[in-house]
Amino acid sequence: MAPADRVERAGEPAGERRSGSLLLVRHGQSQANADDLFAGWLDVPLTARGEHEAVRAADLMAENGLLPGAVHTSLLSRSIRTADILLGQLGRPWLPTQRTWRLNERHYGALQGRNKAAVRESVSDATFRQWRRAFRGRPPLADDSADIERDPRYARLPPDALPRGESLADVQARMLPYFYDIIAGQLYSGLTPLIVAHGSPLRALIMHLDGIDEQEVAGLNIPTGVPLRYDLDAGLRPRIPGGTYLDPAAAIAGAAEVAAQGGGPAPEPRQ
Repeated sequence: MAPADRVERAGEPAGERRSGSLLLVRHGQSQANADDLFAGWLDVPLTARGEHEAVRAADLMAENGLLPGAVHTSLLSRSIRTADILLGQLGRPWLPTQRTWRLNERHYGALQGRNKAAVRESVSDATFRQWRRAFRGRPPLADDSADIERDPRYARLPPDALPRGESLADVQARMLPYFYDIIAGQLYSGLTPLIVAHGSPLRALIMHLDGIDEQEVAGLNIPTGVPLRYDLDAGLRPRIPGGTYLDPAAAIAGAAEVAAQGGGPAPEPRQ
């Protein structure tokens, strides 16, 4: 989406807009992360390390004088739990929190629940990279969406919105309308929105904000539990491309850990 399109969709005259800060946090380490599994839309809990990461994320925000004014999570427990811990640590459990399926992790289709290393060993490295990292790479589809259809969280979604497998492009297509319809207005009103979500929707959003291409996004890895700050101008363009991690050393180590999941060759990291 071009910058002009972004301004037009935001619904406020450009001359009246203010810049704002946006906070992004990938949920703390989940049990699926620890076990090297494709989690997707499966509900998995945080590990003890993941809960500690949520506390540390809150401390980093407080140390940097960044208090969120609104919170957005997915409908998955690891995202919700991270946000709850974080807000409690900040003494702000009362903050308005909106939850949406549009911030859910990418649906990994028939790969959900499977060990990443085992999947990689069963296919070529090129196929594994395509399924896991390529912008338009869609994994093998699940046989049906019956599990989602039975889940009360998604009862109001039409059948054609229930995925059986998604690419990162699919995630971006469902996530961006929420960003512009809901979060952009909060930025322009002077709030500091906090998005507590998952690796794929955050990669898709960063790709869009920074205008990076499909090849570069393959090397973009989001660490768990490390807040990423974006200061955006009136056109919702980053003043500092790539944003600023509140703990750069932890972000580098966490991104390397994510890149190594599944074993085998990792994509070249984003510079």
